[in-house]
Amino acid sequence: MSVDINSLIARGEGIDIEFKKCTNKLTNDVYETVCAFLNRIGGHIILGVKDDGEVLGVEPSAAAQIKKDFVTTINNPQKISPPLYTNVTKYMVDGKTVLYIPIPNSSQVHRLSGRIFDRNEDADIDITDSTYTVADLYGRKSNTYSEVRVFPYAGIEDLDAGQIEHVRRLARFQKREQSHLWDALSDLELLQSANLYGKDPNTGRDGLNLAGILLLGSEQLIASALPHYRTDAILRVDNLD
Repeated sequence: MSVDINSLIARGEGIDIEFKKCTNKLTNDVYETVCAFLNRIGGHIILGVKDDGEVLGVEPSAAAQIKKDFVTTINNPQKISPPLYTNVTKYMVDGKTVLYIPIPNSSQVHRLSGRIFDRNEDADIDITDSTYTVADLYGRKSNTYSEVRVFPYAGIEDLDAGQIEHVRRLARFQKREQSHLWDALSDLELLQSANLYGKDPNTGRDGLNLAGILLLGSEQLIASALPHYRTDAILRVDNLD
């Protein structure tokens, strides 16, 4: 999933953006932000950037080890529980290396070394000992994680173009006609017509919803939106849709 890294840096730190210096190694507070983003609305972590947005860059010689250490840690249930799947991508900004880490909004409540973190503006807050706040977090997860939840950073370009065309063919087949209303629509208009793309009433942002991602998303996009879902095997008995 492509991102405009310069635009994210220009927006500055907030509820879903966090900068970390990490010029030559990871610091423990990176994982606090991972946990907080998972428990809130997801977000973007950019390594090699100061809190004020100044780009310092990650030392190129350290980038590979930083990526390896991060992926190893987030897949360790003794550290992040439940574990997380995501990718670390390298970008060049003003000739300097920065590492971008997308964090999804998870359906579950996550802990970091047994502690629960939540996001408040640009801060990661340990809420473990606040019974009311933890209860509110569990309630928020159970009420908002559904097929209509909008993922504002998932774009049309992240979908499987072949699947969209397949949907058009199925629509024509169902109508037993050579054409269908959807043939005259753009991909975006088709998604809106099928209620697979809309506005998040809580944030006002437009984007694909979970149903659209599951039906038409690339494997990478689905894994990012649902990091805890996995299909081990599919047995096709008959070659039917």
